[in-house]
Amino acid sequence: MLRRWGILLAMLTLAASTALTASSASAATMGFRPGGPIHLVGAGANVRGGISHQAESTNWSGYAATTGTYTSVSASWTEPSGICSRSSQYSSFWVGLDGYSSSSVEQTGSDTDCSGGRAVYYAWYEMYPNPSVEYSNTVRPGDHFNASVTYVGSNKFNLFIQDATQGWSHTTTGTLAGAARSSAEVIVEAPCCTGSGGILPLADFGTVNISGSMANGSALGNAGGVTQIIMIDNAGRDKDTVSSLSGGENFSATWVRSN
Repeated sequence: MLRRWGILLAMLTLAASTALTASSASAATMGFRPGGPIHLVGAGANVRGGISHQAESTNWSGYAATTGTYTSVSASWTEPSGICSRSSQYSSFWVGLDGYSSSSVEQTGSDTDCSGGRAVYYAWYEMYPNPSVEYSNTVRPGDHFNASVTYVGSNKFNLFIQDATQGWSHTTTGTLAGAARSSAEVIVEAPCCTGSGGILPLADFGTVNISGSMANGSALGNAGGVTQIIMIDNAGRDKDTVSSLSGGENFSATWVRSN
């Protein structure tokens, strides 16, 4: 997920001096915006131990269907609690179309980040390469999220996200010409990027449980060409662990290290 730096110094100063609560997190004040494609290791997907349909990435983990044309993707998750030993760590949970083998991503999700030693939480959507948009609604750890991205024709996508615990939802229609719709994914992410283009540190989110992962109206595991994505650091070590895809729809990810 590409993170664009360039926030005004005055906003950074304000963010540092203002107490951050679980309901007032702002990606803008933290100096980045969510959004962007996968960073595969090497020229393409690396296969571990002879297992087919497994790839290594420096910024994504989870599952993606990658061999068809996809019109919808959906999943549910419980917002995990951030464990913040230091500031400036980030983790994102989202559903989306594209981004695995294409340069656009149509996505919506939530973040559990660390700023100033405190956990902050918020929800957002993005039609990458356009900038992301953060929702102002309250998000707290333990909230139950439902999210989907649906192609509705004429280059238009409906991006839906619901915090069932807090009782709010948004359906945003975004337009993006030329989207390949070549992948559908349910992802945990260490966002990108620092000023030098590096992946940002993955916030300790403990374990996130993701359920009801669907693509084109069927279980993601039945969508064809499903790839398990493993997130690794520059030394090749796992940054989180991803469980098997139970029932073709359900999995969990557990934090291991920040970078």
